[in-house]
Amino acid sequence: MDSETHSESARPTDGRTGLLTARRTTPRQALAAGGVGHMLEWLDFGIYAYVAAILAKNFFPTSDPTTALLASFATFGVGFAARPVGAVVFGRLGDVRGRRMVLLTTLTCMAVGTFGIAALPTYESIGILAPILLVCCRLLQGFSAGGEATTATAYLVEWAPAHRRGLYGSFLQIGSIAGFLGATLIVAAVSTALGKSAMQDWGWRLPFVVGGVLIVVGYVLRRRADETPEFTAAQDASRREDSRPDASTVVPPTSGTAVTRIARAFALTAFWSVSFYFFLTYMPTYLSREFGLESTAALWITSAAMLCHVVLVPVAALMSDRFGRKPLLIAGCIGFILLPIPLFAGLSADSPLFAVFAAVFLVGAVLALYGGAAPAALAEYFPVESRSTGMAIGYNLATVVFGGFTPFIATWLIEATGQALAPAYYVAVAAVGGLIFVALQRETAPLRAGAAGPLVQPAPSQGGETR
Repeated sequence: MDSETHSESARPTDGRTGLLTARRTTPRQALAAGGVGHMLEWLDFGIYAYVAAILAKNFFPTSDPTTALLASFATFGVGFAARPVGAVVFGRLGDVRGRRMVLLTTLTCMAVGTFGIAALPTYESIGILAPILLVCCRLLQGFSAGGEATTATAYLVEWAPAHRRGLYGSFLQIGSIAGFLGATLIVAAVSTALGKSAMQDWGWRLPFVVGGVLIVVGYVLRRRADETPEFTAAQDASRREDSRPDASTVVPPTSGTAVTRIARAFALTAFWSVSFYFFLTYMPTYLSREFGLESTAALWITSAAMLCHVVLVPVAALMSDRFGRKPLLIAGCIGFILLPIPLFAGLSADSPLFAVFAAVFLVGAVLALYGGAAPAALAEYFPVESRSTGMAIGYNLATVVFGGFTPFIATWLIEATGQALAPAYYVAVAAVGGLIFVALQRETAPLRAGAAGPLVQPAPSQGGETR
């Protein structure tokens, strides 16, 4: 990555030598603070998805298991409903007060929501108050997640050398997947150790306790890290011009240019969200309910596929740094149009576990193409002064509309159509929309934009960007 060289070479070029000399953080340390913290945040957020069926019985008792599961997944989606609020609040704070402060605050909120779920009494103990409190905890988690993902991406990309923005930005995807992978492993390990009866009775609380404790690690890493050079440079420039960052250097989200960029961010994220949450949160339930796999086996297969996916994401990100974001994004869309339907059509209750793993692995490999390139492309849509706000609004609105309710929609589609393949068709249709959008966009990667023209010019060494 040549991180140390990048850090040192920036010192004498921008007139801010004093500030940079005092900086303790290197790009690699910033990568750990942003990436590991993001992973732990999403570990906590993802645990809910993997104990959804158990929570359905404890918080939404009903004679119809499908209705209870729909209620549990709807509560998962409620967490996403709070994300736009978190996006606006934390996005604005990120552009005015800095990325680091926001990232510390989001971890704190996530820890409170996670420990809250672990301590909740069930419906049997306190009646209707139990699901109400569960929804409140999910809202707090969603509020936190609304500011976390895009602020972490901005933090990582702004620390990256120009020729490694794709790699650094991909830690949004790596951290998210690794977090969900950690959630899968924790739930699977606890379920295996305790057995089905104990897991449904009280063991479901343990993954939330473990996730909450691990947040402390991410908090310490972020506490020791510094603000990004680009944001520091933007604030220094605004001070020299006697400008207030919250009044003049932050592009209002209602301005015409900002709205266009936010719309691009929304469109880029729409298909990404559908495929991401289909692969991550719905896959274990899909495999167990529709293809007859035992739930623990479905968790382990999904975990193994996620591990392979995490390895492939940085490879795709490096390819996007070399060849551009657009080819990788297009390849990911085409893969989701062509593969999921035939892959899952070939599965049944009699399919060997290797065949099931192969199908899930291929879905994850295709997702790596899109997810490796998308975070950097998202950040490159915005100048540094409005990056946190713009990314947060566009990304989180799309995640709410298309991602958070993907498990609910997939379950409903199967019930409405009677077809186990309905979710695969849903993902394929979303991929068609993603392909049309990406094909119409211009390249944003710094090393490839000379031929096509960037949406936002690459930042100079001091972190400024040309509009």
